[in-house]
Amino acid sequence: MTADTLQMTPEHFIETAQAIEAEVGKSIVGQAELLRGVLTCVITGGHALLEGVPGLGKTATVRALGEVLDLEFSRIQFTPDLMPSDITGTNIIHEDEEGRRDFRFQSGPVFANLVLADEVNRATPKTQSALLEAMQEKAVTVGNARYPLPEPFFVLATQNPVDMEGTYPLPEAQLDRFLYKLLVPFPNARDLVQILERTTAGLGSATRKVGDAPTVLRMAALARHVPVAEHVLEHAAELVLLTHPENPRAPQIVRRYVRFGASPRGAQALVLGAKVNALLDGRYNASIEDINAVSLPALRHRLIRNYEGESEGITPDQIVQEVTETLTAAAARL
Repeated sequence: MTADTLQMTPEHFIETAQAIEAEVGKSIVGQAELLRGVLTCVITGGHALLEGVPGLGKTATVRALGEVLDLEFSRIQFTPDLMPSDITGTNIIHEDEEGRRDFRFQSGPVFANLVLADEVNRATPKTQSALLEAMQEKAVTVGNARYPLPEPFFVLATQNPVDMEGTYPLPEAQLDRFLYKLLVPFPNARDLVQILERTTAGLGSATRKVGDAPTVLRMAALARHVPVAEHVLEHAAELVLLTHPENPRAPQIVRRYVRFGASPRGAQALVLGAKVNALLDGRYNASIEDINAVSLPALRHRLIRNYEGESEGITPDQIVQEVTETLTAAAARL
């Protein structure tokens, strides 16, 4: 283990994570599953895609998380006329005191620790490709120069599943770069009443900072050192393989409704998510149950349904759930 890892004990990890969730909970009512998913992505160094109708607290959750962790926060509102340079930055002409001119790079809003890409599917593919480079390489290229992004670096993107007019669906290659796709549910009656009390009577609570960028990096280092037994890795691999329709052992729902299954990044997301899930649950090794617990957010956006699947309204969640249940049942019979 590295020196940074040794500075963060499992007990301190759990204590810090619980403090983060508690502080963000002062600003956000409910949405515990959403917060746990976003926190997992931050800890593992992954990106998250948040999908839900407007007004459910997606933007507020990301902003509150940035404040609690004292991370440099940047929000980019994606629109059809947004250009790549509006994200990455551009070279500008600089004139010194003696009148000499040269080009200097002026960084864009992507140069932050926590980048909120609001309504990411409203930008053109050209602009989305600029964000894709930042997500994958954690650097941007402007002209002939390459500029590294600060560490840690996360993109938390939002999209509205209802208002699709004037949008550009995210390409599969970009979707695959998101560690998790998190669905933001509508609040229940009790949570909605609490939201009304806070927002109409000025009852918002101030949050305190419980971490910073080095804290996040230490948590990430510890999470990656959580041991995973070989049979758990095999379970994750088999789970991904069973999402491929050409696999003769794939369930009927996959062979009938899936065009392309999950990529190897899906297996990586399962294992990384399981490691964090185990730590947050107070355990120091990941289990098959941890893999199953994170299967939906890790795989739902990596499945490409065929025409029949889309026309019959078969959701990716239904497919992932059946694959998980089939594999678990088969393992239990052994």
